[in-house]
Amino acid sequence: MKKIFILTAILFILIGCSSTDESILFEVATADKTVHMTSNENSPTCSVHLELSYASESNGHKAEIINNIIEKRLLNLQDMSMQQAADSFATVYTSSYQNNLLPLYNQDLANENKKAWYNYHYIIKTSTEQGYKNAIVYHIYLDYYEGGAHGINQHLTMNFEQSTGRQLMLADIFVPGYERQLSSILQKALCEYVGVDNVKELKNQGYLYSMDMFPSENFILGEETITFIYNPYEIAPYEKGSIELTVAYRELDDILNKIS
Repeated sequence: MKKIFILTAILFILIGCSSTDESILFEVATADKTVHMTSNENSPTCSVHLELSYASESNGHKAEIINNIIEKRLLNLQDMSMQQAADSFATVYTSSYQNNLLPLYNQDLANENKKAWYNYHYIIKTSTEQGYKNAIVYHIYLDYYEGGAHGINQHLTMNFEQSTGRQLMLADIFVPGYERQLSSILQKALCEYVGVDNVKELKNQGYLYSMDMFPSENFILGEETITFIYNPYEIAPYEKGSIELTVAYRELDDILNKIS
């Protein structure tokens, strides 16, 4: 009975009762821009490709709230249409590439091994799905290369309250002081994910080598579970890839928000 009460509490405290008139419609803004480093068509290129889901204007004020959060998070821009923001970002990014890297590229012209380092790309693809009752889960797939040994791939998420448009954070979902207990639960989940028994064995395999376990704000508020996503370098080396730890609500009884 207690578990049913806890899940009901999440429903009312965090995201309220869902209804069809609270549904949020999403559209997609795209931007594609490629420039060469120089006027030479054989010179390195910088490509930007954006596919940005955004709340339709028909959703009213909550669309403004959601879209400003998306623009600020992904593009470091605000208070413009998503299409304007996408176009602006692509233009600024490619212009900065040419202006900032051209002097370095000219110095390295004689070194063929370094030429590939100057082929930059920046790709964002997004999607949305229905999360727990009245929550919308916003997925961000980021792929970029800005020189160096390898590119970066990240799966980022945001959770929006469908009835208001506000972004839900861990502090909205858990009681004050939740961090220590949730970290312990996640460490146990990581041990199960890796197939080891304790943190010493985790460290021996490269996990949590220079940090302690922590609850990530990069999470998916699902219908029966919360999935915490850790991208490369956050709790393990790059070669381990992204790590997703899924915890059922029933395992979180003691630290989930309850009805006051």
